[in-house]
Amino acid sequence: MKNFTVYLVILVFLFVSKVLGQETFESRAREIANKIEKITKEEKEALKQEIEAINVQLSEGKITQEVADKRKKELAEARAVIIEEKVTLAQNELNDLVQQKVDGKIKEQDSDTKYSLVFHRNDKRTDSDSIYGEKRTTSQFVFAMGLNNMMVDGKLQDSKYSFMGSHFYEWGLTYNSRLMKNDNLLHAKYGLSLMYNNIRPNDNRSFVVNNDQTNLEVNAVHLNESRFRNVYLVAPVHLEFDFSKPKYSDGQTYFKTHESFRFGIGGYAGINVKSKQILKFEEEDLKYKTTIKGDYNVNNFIYGLSSYVGYKEVSLYLKYDLNPLFKDNLVEEKNISLGLRLDLN
Repeated sequence: MKNFTVYLVILVFLFVSKVLGQETFESRAREIANKIEKITKEEKEALKQEIEAINVQLSEGKITQEVADKRKKELAEARAVIIEEKVTLAQNELNDLVQQKVDGKIKEQDSDTKYSLVFHRNDKRTDSDSIYGEKRTTSQFVFAMGLNNMMVDGKLQDSKYSFMGSHFYEWGLTYNSRLMKNDNLLHAKYGLSLMYNNIRPNDNRSFVVNNDQTNLEVNAVHLNESRFRNVYLVAPVHLEFDFSKPKYSDGQTYFKTHESFRFGIGGYAGINVKSKQILKFEEEDLKYKTTIKGDYNVNNFIYGLSSYVGYKEVSLYLKYDLNPLFKDNLVEEKNISLGLRLDLN
């Protein structure tokens, strides 16, 4: 909950700084965002090269399809761990930045001076794929976070899982392509993201695997925390409607994105790269933390629907899994998430 609060403060400061002009805070937050974006791009490229090498071995008959699939999943899991470790360090920098802001250690700008959180994406273009302004295809770093829970037959399971204690996080790289050369309304948005879905069971319960069933059962030990985390590598695709108006100067038309209201509809698909359960408890004044990794009968693949609506870089984000969390459970529980999303150019 502490990390969730810190990240929410960061999002609020980034949004409010558009109006109040806190340029120093913006620029430093942007530097950290660039660092996270670089990590994601580098690890994505490394994973792509490793998978290409496996595909070569498969085409040459050196390994079977089963072995190739196994190695690809292992590589994806390893890259997910590397990204998690590196991004955690960057998140710690964000935490420190927010604390400095709270402590008043970051220099304030003149309140009469206005700044906007617009990161210039190549101002004038005259190539064959653009008019003026941005290129028809630009890239954004995406960071999203919010509340997470499960649905059964359209009903939220907030009695089984902590409503405020279950969170999701997502970060990744997306590309935004204007679909029409002379109109700025329709865009195709696609990319690659790392998605963390956490749920916290209520009433001192934890997940127990019984053959092909994964059930919530009361733990024999009094738990201070029970948390179940799944990490996914997903490819989101959205059709985005951007209502940013074109600008006219010296008889020329300039197109830019993320300068007005916008919304997107689409979905995502990907693979599960890690599942684990985290249990915290105390015995005889000693504190314990147990992390149990396994497949927990979790579906290896994930797909679902997602949508967002917002203004400029900040939007409200909703996503819903169409397939259940567990493969063969008698009761099909599907993940649902609601939170804030940042698309930083």
